[in-house]
Formats: sequence, structure tokens, C-alpha cells
Amino acid sequence: MHPTSDTAAGPVEKPPARPALLLSMAPGLADRLLDARHRARLVALARTDPHLVAHDLADPTPAVAAALADAEVLLTCWGAPPLTGAVLAAAPRLRAVIHAAGSVRHHITDACWERGIAVSSAAGANALPVAEYTLAAILFANKRVLHSARRYRDLRAPHDWQHELAGAGNHHRTVGVLGASRIGRRVIELLRPFDLRVLLYDPYVDAAEAARLGVTPVPLDDLCAGSDLVTVHAPELPATRHLLGAPELALMPDGATLINTARGSLIDPAALIPELLSGRLHAVLDVTEPELPPPDSPLWDLPNVLLTPHIAGSLGGELHRMADRALDEVARFAAGLPFADPVLPASRDRSA
Repeated sequence: MHPTSDTAAGPVEKPPARPALLLSMAPGLADRLLDARHRARLVALARTDPHLVAHDLADPTPAVAAALADAEVLLTCWGAPPLTGAVLAAAPRLRAVIHAAGSVRHHITDACWERGIAVSSAAGANALPVAEYTLAAILFANKRVLHSARRYRDLRAPHDWQHELAGAGNHHRTVGVLGASRIGRRVIELLRPFDLRVLLYDPYVDAAEAARLGVTPVPLDDLCAGSDLVTVHAPELPATRHLLGAPELALMPDGATLINTARGSLIDPAALIPELLSGRLHAVLDVTEPELPPPDSPLWDLPNVLLTPHIAGSLGGELHRMADRALDEVARFAAGLPFADPVLPASRDRSA
């Protein structure tokens, strides 16, 4: 009997079509993002060469050009080249871009939205490690762990730590969350078990939603003035550039901590560095403006600054969480289902 014929049990369903797919991301990244299990699943879901990765779509190699012309789906990650009108013209069958990372702002262009290409992002998967880093930074900062470690190393002798750290600790401290982004919301969620008060500044969150989140909504000035620690989770947009400048930083209490795992451009470095040099504020900075501080920047050596090289997001084995999320979306696309984590054109002005 023909395998698609009707039987007593009903018609035999055909398996979902395997869409043509091309990988596109920075050189060397695919080998860290996709292990053997991911590549096997990818080949089962899509018609693709799991070892062919497009790094340049504007001037592609012959193999990439052929794959791009056939591709219905691009699976992208960090370093994916912009999908300009010219690139899209060379990809007439392209219907979807599945991004195995967070922001799509750097490669999804207006031409993609005008073409009606469906876009998905693994921003939710990338939000978790950033939120975990932030939680650790909050708890350590309030406990003054880095200060104590440095002092202990320098003293190497008995000391009255209760007296010196009389204002430290996490009991009834106030944390100000700037931005109810995916990451901001995960931070709020992770803070719930702790005895902390949480303030939120986000102009798009109303009182009812803030109540559901379990936070107190406040204006930006009140958040800065009323928080022992401010953690930044707003998107990088023209409207958020230097959102925290000299007036806002001056409102923060003496001894308060500023954490930035979002983008360096959200904080005015010309305003922040004097506050840190004075010792009035502390900072945990995973991102800065510029991205790499110059060699003579005081940020490298200040004892009240923890500077890390943009590692809060997915790192090492955490990349596989993003790959899993992206392949789940490939499976949904192949089955004709809507994306679980779509990026919509209307969110362009509010998302990172």
C-alpha cells in the first residue's frame, strides 16, 4: 500500500517539510554554540550543511551564495552581518530569521520588516545568565565582599569587621531596577526570596503590572535617591543614551552601588568616573563606554569598582541554552507553527 494512502486507522500524515537553512554568525562561534547533539538535531529539522557558516553575506563565497539563494531560514547569532536590501535580494526564498542570542538590532534591518520576514530571538535564554550575574553582584555588593577581601588581604591581622561593616548586609536593603526588560524581570524574579525592597523605573509599566511583579514603581529620580543599589536593564536606544548622568548619579546615596550589565551608553562616563574617583559610589560594570576602557582609565584600578569584560551574558556551556531555544524555533517553523519568542516590528523602539 502507498505510504500516504488512507487506512482503517485514518490517513498517514506526512512529516513536516524540512526548510532550507543557512547558519550566519561571527567566525568560530558556531563551533561553540552547536555541539554534536545540536548539529544532529539541526540536520533532522532542516536541509542544511551544519558546517557551512556565512560570515559575510554582502560578498559571499560561492557556497554561501548558493545556500543563501535557497535559504528559507537564517539561523543567526552574535556577529551576524546586516540583512540589507541587497542581501535580501540574493535570498528570494527567505521567510524567517531565528537568532540564537538576544538583540536583533544589529542585523535585522527595515528591509526585513518591509519584506515581512518572521523574526525570533533567544533573548529569554540569554536573560538568565545576565540575571544570575546581577543577583550575585547585588548580594556581594550589599555585603561589601570585595571591599572586605581587599582590606583583609592588606591587613593580614585581626580586625573589628562588625564595626567597619556596620552599614553592610542585605537585610531590608533597597534595590532599584532600571528597566523591566526580559533581564530586568528575571532579576526581579530572582530577588523574591531575599529580604529586599525592590523599586522599579520603567515608563511602560503601570501600577497594576508593577503590583504583579511585586515591585514599587517610581520615577527615575526617586529610584536613584531611594536605592542602596541601582541595577541597569534598559535597552540601548537613542532615548536611553546617558539615561544616568550627573544629576541622577548625584541623587544616589553615599556608599550606594551602581551595576550595569546592559550597555555602556546608558551611563555618562564623564559623570560616573568623578563619583567613583571620589569614593562616594561603588560600581559593578560589565559594560562601559567605550566597550573597552582606555589603558589609562581609572576604572581598571579603583578599589570601589569591579570591572568585567562583558561576560554577564551567555558564556561557555550557557551558549547551548540559546542553541536549544533556537532549534526549538526551527522545529516550530518546520511544523508551520508560530514562533514561541517572536520579535515584532512594533517593539523596535522599545527593545534592545
